[in-house]
Amino acid sequence: MNENLVAALILLIYFSPIFYQLTIVIRESKKGNKLPLKKLYRFLKISMLVLIPSLVFFIIISHTNYLNYQKPMKFSEYDKITFENFKGLNFFKKSLYGNTRFAYIVTSIDSDIEEDSVSIDALFHPSRSFVYNKKTYSKDLLSHEKYHFKITELFVRKAKERISKLKTKNKSNIDYILNSIEKEESKYQQEYDYNTFHSYVHSEQKRYEREIDSLLTLLNHFKKSKITLHEKK
Repeated sequence: MNENLVAALILLIYFSPIFYQLTIVIRESKKGNKLPLKKLYRFLKISMLVLIPSLVFFIIISHTNYLNYQKPMKFSEYDKITFENFKGLNFFKKSLYGNTRFAYIVTSIDSDIEEDSVSIDALFHPSRSFVYNKKTYSKDLLSHEKYHFKITELFVRKAKERISKLKTKNKSNIDYILNSIEKEESKYQQEYDYNTFHSYVHSEQKRYEREIDSLLTLLNHFKKSKITLHEKK
């Protein structure tokens, strides 16, 4: 299950007491009744006790740096990405298989389906991506992480290719392709990390780089974000 969905469900559970108290306050106010000070105090107390831990929990689980937030970057900005863009927060992990030189990149597939077109983009999330050792300036490590972004872009282009071949280009069929692509991308990302051992198996890292670059070139026709669904007569 997506980590953002898990976080949202947990936050909903946390906030349910607040919602309950709020309905009581609204119901009593509509009746014109004066609210006892104890009830208001209890509502505010529950709100603070739930809100603060919930916000802290959400920040921890998402690694999102809201104080130094940077909006997501599109693949067209790929060459601009450095470790300076990895602004996310890392609270617990201190090493990866005993090595403190590691990073974690967060990418996603963003889509917008309109009546006559669909826009699909690969996004890199700077404020959720992090590098453990800020003094790490390994080109190999940065390259490995950035190729995760290339993988996302590869599957974005695959999605557009499949959509362009649809005989019936409706929302249902497009959503099906997008859901399938996200699963395939996730599997490929995991295989990439596993087979390269997070960049430490040099031969596998280079093999994946050649493969990914080659596939991206083959799908260069689908480089643009937007594709037309129906030709105008």
